[in-house]
Amino acid sequence: MQHKTNLIIRFSGGVLLLWLLCGTLVPTMVESAIGVNWGTISSHRLKPTTVVDLLRQNKISKVKLFEADSDVLRALMGSGIQVMVGIPNEMLPFLSSSPAASDLWVRQNVSAYVGRGGADIRYVAVGNEPFLSSYNGQYQNLIMPAILNMQQSLVKANLAGYIKLVVPCNADAYQSSALPSQGAFRPELTQIMNQLVQFLNSNGSPFVVNIYPFLSLYNNGDFPQEYAFFEGTTHAVQDGSNVYTNAFDGNYDTLVAALTKLGYGQMPIVIGEIGWPSDGAIDANITAAKVFNQGLINHIASNKGTPLRPNAPPMDVYLFSLLDEGAKSTLPGNFERHWGIFSFDGQAKYPLNLLLGNKELKNARNVEYLPSRWCVANPSGDLNNVVNHMRLACSVADCTTLNYGGSCNEIGEKGNISYAFNSYYQLQMQDSRSCNFDGLGMVTFLDPSVGDCQFSCRRYR
Repeated sequence: MQHKTNLIIRFSGGVLLLWLLCGTLVPTMVESAIGVNWGTISSHRLKPTTVVDLLRQNKISKVKLFEADSDVLRALMGSGIQVMVGIPNEMLPFLSSSPAASDLWVRQNVSAYVGRGGADIRYVAVGNEPFLSSYNGQYQNLIMPAILNMQQSLVKANLAGYIKLVVPCNADAYQSSALPSQGAFRPELTQIMNQLVQFLNSNGSPFVVNIYPFLSLYNNGDFPQEYAFFEGTTHAVQDGSNVYTNAFDGNYDTLVAALTKLGYGQMPIVIGEIGWPSDGAIDANITAAKVFNQGLINHIASNKGTPLRPNAPPMDVYLFSLLDEGAKSTLPGNFERHWGIFSFDGQAKYPLNLLLGNKELKNARNVEYLPSRWCVANPSGDLNNVVNHMRLACSVADCTTLNYGGSCNEIGEKGNISYAFNSYYQLQMQDSRSCNFDGLGMVTFLDPSVGDCQFSCRRYR
């Protein structure tokens, strides 16, 4: 997930900011499946082999990667899990100008891992949301040259018949001043979108869109909360004879309308990213995340589709995300580090039935933990000069749950200090020196967690 941009759709009584993002992914028409996004921006990552075992335990057969991480790709070899590998935008200048560069990328990041007993790579995403208006066209003219070079590289490697190319787009590539049926791509993108969609269509690739109803709610005080979920709403959007009762369907059909205007109204669509964070903001909590994700899964499984595509749900849906990523940028919001359906150490946050065989999520196995001990504020210490120590601790460790709306926001000043100290201490693998803070910290064997505010002590070896 990158920058978010809003698409405005009006409903009676206000304005809905419908956040759409275009991602990347998945095979041509096959049975719809639930997959996950596996991000790795973490200060203490699980072993890739442990994560692959977690995927297999939960019968998750499709995974979306944001880059070609060699350790991750090696761990996926022989797993039978279908993979999409991403290429960062920073590589687009090289790939667009040099066929040799694309040949090299394919050799190093695809050919090296596929084949008998290898990784089942199905898709390569060329760039990541390159049409963002905030990029000021920086990557816009690089996409088609890059994707054409990559296609030729796949042909040379005898992989073009099996591995498909896709290009992520962000929702600000679309415009809709009123209703889903009026969705259209930005005028300045019409030519490039025509070329891209034609390429996708001719190569059997889907269009992948990332939808975030949470962000609609987070960024717009007038957004009706129930419209973000799947339980029904009193703020339905009336679009001619079509009625929209949730933000997901409205987002999805806006893309359908935009594709239809280009003559590709039946192009397969995949949801590349969708989810709900469990912490870090007012509406980000365990309960809301469970209700949204389970509602989404049930909605997709019902095969009802959307008003513009009745009885035709997306090809596949990739939940965002598999694991929390404690080192992600918090520029969009503190919730950015809490999208996982599992915590950073592979523990399920809440019961979730993916409808893949297990009725609940299974936890990661064989994770080695450090002893149960914590670093807290020394009650005999003079805490008047603690600010700089807290600032240092939180500049390195993750303290996002302490902020407004977070699960640890109301534990008091001493609780805040202890949480910051402990987060740093655990990140430093419980090194006793990291709990000193000039005598203001002390190690305890009593769990200082309070209610929903959990003090981590399970940093693994």
